Amino acid sequence: MRLSLWTATSAALLALLLGAPAAYALSRYRFPGREIADTLLELPIIVSPAALGAMLLMFFNHPLGVWIENHIARFVFTVAGIVLAQFVTVLGVAVRMLKAAFDEAPVELETVARTLGATPRYAWRTVTLPLERRGLIAAFILAWAKAFGEFGATIRIGGTMAMRTETLPVAVYLRLAGADIEGTVALILLVVIGLAALFATRKLLGTAFRA
Repeated sequence: MRLSLWTATSAALLALLLGAPAAYALSRYRFPGREIADTLLELPIIVSPAALGAMLLMFFNHPLGVWIENHIARFVFTVAGIVLAQFVTVLGVAVRMLKAAFDEAPVELETVARTLGATPRYAWRTVTLPLERRGLIAAFILAWAKAFGEFGATIRIGGTMAMRTETLPVAVYLRLAGADIEGTVALILLVVIGLAALFATRKLLGTAFRA
């Protein structure tokens, strides 16, 4: 449980930190390669998590991936690999939600801030982000819930090492594989967390769009 909470929170925060600037750029600007970037962000939504995990494993078997493993950080069969797998899985969803939130933000307020001397970065940080705080929180909640329940990519990268890379979904899988029916009651927790996250997201987004 502690591992699942830590990795899901880390992955969701990374998705928010990297996804917010990307979503803002896709919402506000037209630049070369925009369509390609937009399409690549659709990949985690279209491709199954298990396939994404297999693609990550193939990358780390490539010379560049081997160099990263040897000189920067180890990802295969480690906690860092679990965070990476969950991050890749939830990034597309986070960017899509954030882009929709930025599309709703009035551009006129940013324009006024810039005419008063604010730089684009300062206006984004002090005007746009506070206006879209509910959308940001909703994107984080949904990304966190999706990362918390992620299984396919996690088991490919992290493996099934008990009490080491054993997230809650992996624990459920191991209990089912061992015919431990009582141990699979944790699945109920996953369902409750998922439903609660969806409910909170709908409430936040509904409030944001009504405001």
